[in-house]
Amino acid sequence: MPKDKTIHIGQSVKRIDGRGKVTGHTPYPGDIDMPGQLYMKMRWSDRAYARVTRVDTSRAAALRGVVAVFTAADVPVNEYGLITKDQPVMCGPGSSRPDGDIVRCYMDVIAVVVAEDARTAEHAAQLIDVDYQDLPAVFDMEEAMQPDAPQLHANNPQNILCHWLIRKGDVAAAWQRADVIVEGEYSTGYQEHAYLQPEAGLGYLDEEGRITVIVAGQWTHEDLWQITHALDLPEERVRVIYPAIGGAFGGREDMSVQIVLALAVMKLGKPIKIMWSREESIQYHHKRHPMRMWAKWGATRDGRVIAVEARVVGDAGAYDYTSTKVLANANLMITGPYEIENAHIDTYGVYTNNIPCGAFRGFGAPQAAVCAEGQMNKLAQALGMDAVEIRLKNSIREGSILSVGTPLPPGVSMPQVIEACGLESYWQQDADGHMIRATATTQPANPARRRGVGFACGFKNVGYAFGFPEHSWAGIELHGKAQVERVVVRQGAADVGQGSHTVIMQMAAEAVGVPLHKVELAPTDTANSESSGSASASRLTFMAGNALRGAAQIALQKWHDEERPAIGEFMYRPPKTTSYDPKTGKSQPNFAYGYAAQAVEVEVDIETGHIAIVKVVSANDVGKAVNPQQVIGQVEGAIVQAQGWVLMENLVSVAGRIKNPYLSTYLIPTALDIPTEVKSVILEYPDPIGPWGARGVAEMPFLPLGPAICAAVHDATGVWFDHLPLTPDRVVAHLRANGVGVI
Repeated sequence: MPKDKTIHIGQSVKRIDGRGKVTGHTPYPGDIDMPGQLYMKMRWSDRAYARVTRVDTSRAAALRGVVAVFTAADVPVNEYGLITKDQPVMCGPGSSRPDGDIVRCYMDVIAVVVAEDARTAEHAAQLIDVDYQDLPAVFDMEEAMQPDAPQLHANNPQNILCHWLIRKGDVAAAWQRADVIVEGEYSTGYQEHAYLQPEAGLGYLDEEGRITVIVAGQWTHEDLWQITHALDLPEERVRVIYPAIGGAFGGREDMSVQIVLALAVMKLGKPIKIMWSREESIQYHHKRHPMRMWAKWGATRDGRVIAVEARVVGDAGAYDYTSTKVLANANLMITGPYEIENAHIDTYGVYTNNIPCGAFRGFGAPQAAVCAEGQMNKLAQALGMDAVEIRLKNSIREGSILSVGTPLPPGVSMPQVIEACGLESYWQQDADGHMIRATATTQPANPARRRGVGFACGFKNVGYAFGFPEHSWAGIELHGKAQVERVVVRQGAADVGQGSHTVIMQMAAEAVGVPLHKVELAPTDTANSESSGSASASRLTFMAGNALRGAAQIALQKWHDEERPAIGEFMYRPPKTTSYDPKTGKSQPNFAYGYAAQAVEVEVDIETGHIAIVKVVSANDVGKAVNPQQVIGQVEGAIVQAQGWVLMENLVSVAGRIKNPYLSTYLIPTALDIPTEVKSVILEYPDPIGPWGARGVAEMPFLPLGPAICAAVHDATGVWFDHLPLTPDRVVAHLRANGVGVI
């Protein structure tokens, strides 16, 4: 029998995919070819909102080398969507969906061309003639909510996709007791996922005649379900395979090339390849939600927050994608990681004719944190309190009741994380045990450059929330005779670059009790596993680990009973969650959380508006660091990606059209932009139901950076910045408007 002892958990095992990726030997979807393959290109909409009255494909079809052109009339069930199936696969006459002839944004597809080579396919796509009947469009989320605004979807009056609310306590009475009240307006912009590999895929018929799609995604079975729904096929007719994936961050949760590839293979029976350009990738996949937030917070003289009122509006774009869930998360997080007796919150997701918005690392929590932590920092200033001390006074803790009226799941470590971050950075405890800034910030010799320090914290769910069914399947096979010689693991988790496959192998080896070299991980393929859920919501380590432990226990029992090979399969399901009560907002939103806090030092050039990050101290409770090196990588990656969102990334959309779809004009951080120092403080307070105590960590370090930077800039300049991104031109203008800098 395998030995039951800890040998793998907590070890910085080298990534199993590391060598292949850094040497270039590992194939991504765009690298995979088949003999005799054809090539596909998409014909995108020319309008933000219009009815497609005619699609003439004759010129395209007549072009030499064109094999086929498919339109909306060729799609059996012309709809898809992760939460709501509100988007046509292709738009135009003959659609099986009654409103499938309407384009609602520029990313809608009119047709796809299949040709003998990519250049011919691209040329042919431009030869497709499309006639439109223009419809009045709306691009501002507040304007879209007006009674006389154009309506994008029949079942959503005033374009309100979702309205979440929280009503807790007596806010009106609490305002009368508050000694200090602060109000603020905040806004955040789009963010492009900018993953290394643009969308690409290869479709073909496998040896069993199944329509097979090799693609980069975040959940093979969700891709399969979307394909089978749109093509009206049984699941056994379709197969989805993930090879190496060049990043995701939520950007691959929804469909890109999957359905149209499968459609063309179904029609033609030949292998077909598609690759988007970087320009197409930026223009035609979803973004982080822009949000506008208003908040009013009240506190007593001793720093206790007693009332919060807030309004959040998020731009969903033309289709739902995951907007209902993103805004549900923002609704929960807009009060921050604090226990507040009285709350009155309204949050809206709104349809517009802009590009759809969806999942992006943090899933609505980073935007909410900008508001919540901004309010807490302003309260601290108004009360003359230390920014860390006021947070400790109000922090959620074990047994705290959330704004939604239910207690947090056990294992709350927010106070410990806040305190650890403070002590590891710029704070110390005084004789009475209170947190105080240790020393004044050393200022540069150049008077145009000013340094400041800011602090922020946050918490976020691990796993799906608000009643969305959560599950994860795993299968383990034990091969050998007297001893286990080989362990085959089947677990459909996508490794989108974060190293999940390495951690899965570590956990499987640990659960079975064998050396790591005996473990084999089957490819991510719907043909060899059941659904394991998506690579999202900081859930994979937590969910896969529990599934693997269950499968290992079954397999080990069969091995003990001398069954060879011993095969164990297990579907893990965590405690159930519930959605908001429509009148009060009461719910049990999540079964587990992760906690993070950050202290940031910045240097602001008040002449140019450039903000440089000098140091970030990031404290994160990960429950148990299964692979500490990978945890640090997640922390550093989240910080740099958040830095881009806060300081650099300014996606410009005018009347629904993205104006800077290039990495030369949409700027992301490079090696010369990243913080001078990132100090990762890894805390391990075990989650009671996490595998070996592990929590998720992927998203949590993203949350505090934005508000911490804003607080640090205020510390440096005396000016509050509440609207992201803080690009140099905006910083200069705002400083001048507040009398700071050279006139």
